[in-house]
Amino acid sequence: MELSLLTLGDLLPDPATGVRPSEHERHRALVDQAVAAEAAGFTSVHLGEHHGSDYHLSSPPVVLAAIAERTSRLTLSTGVALVANLDPVRMAEDYATVDVLSGGRVEIVVGRGSFFARTFDFFGQDPADSAALFDEHLRLLVRLLREENLTTEAGHRPALERFTSRPRPHGPLPVWVGGGSSTTTIDLAAELGSPLMLPSVFAPPAAFVPMVERYREQWDHHGHPGPPVVGACCHTHVAATTEAARARFEPTYGQYWNWVQELVTDYTPGAPWMPFDFETLLAGPAVVGSPAQVVDTIGRWRETLGLDRLACMFDLGGVPAPTVLEMIETMGAEVVPQL
Repeated sequence: MELSLLTLGDLLPDPATGVRPSEHERHRALVDQAVAAEAAGFTSVHLGEHHGSDYHLSSPPVVLAAIAERTSRLTLSTGVALVANLDPVRMAEDYATVDVLSGGRVEIVVGRGSFFARTFDFFGQDPADSAALFDEHLRLLVRLLREENLTTEAGHRPALERFTSRPRPHGPLPVWVGGGSSTTTIDLAAELGSPLMLPSVFAPPAAFVPMVERYREQWDHHGHPGPPVVGACCHTHVAATTEAARARFEPTYGQYWNWVQELVTDYTPGAPWMPFDFETLLAGPAVVGSPAQVVDTIGRWRETLGLDRLACMFDLGGVPAPTVLEMIETMGAEVVPQL
């Protein structure tokens, strides 16, 4: 199983000191952490995308280009790119550019962004059209990356006539689908032959078993060559002992969780509030503890979901950058070899 680094780029203060990094410091830290992850044996880095909030990471391909220049093996990915909001022609051009610069190390994980309905307002779109936009834009993005002289019919965007996006990808540029709460998304991923990334920071791994089973059944139904690929993501914190990891992480995790709930309800009026329950999260979407505990927990995740990749998010809620680097190094020394 591959281990990956995930960041969404929230800009929150350290709850212990009240110190909040600048946007310059936060973005430079993202690059430094990716470099450390490659050295530690992580296989990929996933950058999130948000707009108009204190998630300050809004342009993944730009940051991935910076990471590409300081790494040589790391797969450069997203978590997730908002394909429903963005123009697929522009997306194909941006990510193919990073791909040719990096020698073919780019992939894209796309998502609908339905937890943040107000984002559609920012882009002049109707949130009610999110599913249709996602389907249309994703299909077009996949075709743009695979085909030349492309002709399409008009939909939410104008038709294309014998159009070829440039540059062409350096090689096959995988497009993953992020989803796990909608059978429509699961079926679309399987139809397109796309790897599946589960939104497993929102529920325990077992909650996604039915969706993974459906994805694998639909994959076989469509007759794709090779096995289906499944990834998941988790909130991660590792320290010398499980007790130390829990004590250090709880105030940070609580600050982050409550901030996310406020953000979701602000962007999507009527969305349910999920109160912070540390013990429940430790039993579900969080992987927290000593290196040995983390290895055991990751093993259970893999057994439950048949995972090919797990993306770990260390920097949420104001965890200081030096602590994030320390955890990445610990994972490389004591967890990655076990996987």
